[in-house]
Amino acid sequence: MRPTTLDALRDAVATAASERAPLRVRGGGSKDFYGGMLAGQVLDTGGYCGVVAYEPTELYVTARCGTRLAEVESVLAERGQMLAFEPPAQFGCGLPENPGESVATVGGAVAAGLAGPRRQQVGGVRDFILGVKLVDGSGRVLEFGGQVMKNVAGYDVSRLMAGSMGTLGLIAEVTLKVLPRPQRELSLAFEMGEAAALGALGRWAGQPLPISASFWHEGRLVLRLSGAEPAVLAARARLGGEALADGGFWPSVREQRHPAYAGEILWRLALPKTTPPLGLAKSGPFEWGGGQRWLSGEIDPGAVRAAAAEAGGHAVLFRAPESLRCRVGAFAVPAPAVLELHRRVKRVFDPSGIFNPGRLYAEL
Repeated sequence: MRPTTLDALRDAVATAASERAPLRVRGGGSKDFYGGMLAGQVLDTGGYCGVVAYEPTELYVTARCGTRLAEVESVLAERGQMLAFEPPAQFGCGLPENPGESVATVGGAVAAGLAGPRRQQVGGVRDFILGVKLVDGSGRVLEFGGQVMKNVAGYDVSRLMAGSMGTLGLIAEVTLKVLPRPQRELSLAFEMGEAAALGALGRWAGQPLPISASFWHEGRLVLRLSGAEPAVLAARARLGGEALADGGFWPSVREQRHPAYAGEILWRLALPKTTPPLGLAKSGPFEWGGGQRWLSGEIDPGAVRAAAAEAGGHAVLFRAPESLRCRVGAFAVPAPAVLELHRRVKRVFDPSGIFNPGRLYAEL
């Protein structure tokens, strides 16, 4: 199914609800590898696309779910603005295991809740959601939030959609806050080990430095400085390092084309930035000042999740063969009380349980 109007989307959902037939909501397919197992009839949202509203002076853009991120970013670039959380638009394209082209959509970006390198400075996806238009599991069209921050009041249901993996409803439209592009950007490279890099990032975090991104891998730390030109140049003089001329470096991190992300099995760990190296395997890359770390290869899933929990964080099986994802789950199942809250929210938005069953947790 590839509906092209809101009414057609609503009718497709209402029919599925009446028949209790599971739906697999899908945009561009760039996140098919992410999350739990794929199930249900495909409801292709790519036909419902287009930028609905854009107000550069009010710093917001509204787009339909099937709109390609590249289209939104092109519109914003004409006015010197951007989606500051840098959602990946062509995940992993160019790596040997993913040689083709998969294109991300606005709805999928919000549902997956994945942000790029600039999250370190500006925040994640949910921090930029101002409002959503949602088709719930009964086929009703619901609207939450607004178009500017002063209109967003009460229970912030719109931000609940970020990272929901499409399990609560079909995100038909979304309004996102946009920001001006930095006046100047500069990347610096440093040769240092993992522990030294974590220590340096911890020290720099307490200083007024315009660091908008960081990435460490195999003894090399790269920083991106963003902001007004005087601030960027002053930070460069203060930090030292080698200026990086490769303009494709940060896109390769954002889209996971960098060789550090290669491999059949990839774990993503969200940890306190001060956490020392875990020592579970060969040190993988880390980002966001040490807050996001990656491990690859054959590692005991229980050991990974236990180590992350002990450090005060959590681990996600980001990419893996179907057999492993089925056995251990992409996301660790939360505590019983928290899982029950998930179930209650799911029942409110999707009483028939038709949206993306098992994509977030097997229990949902």
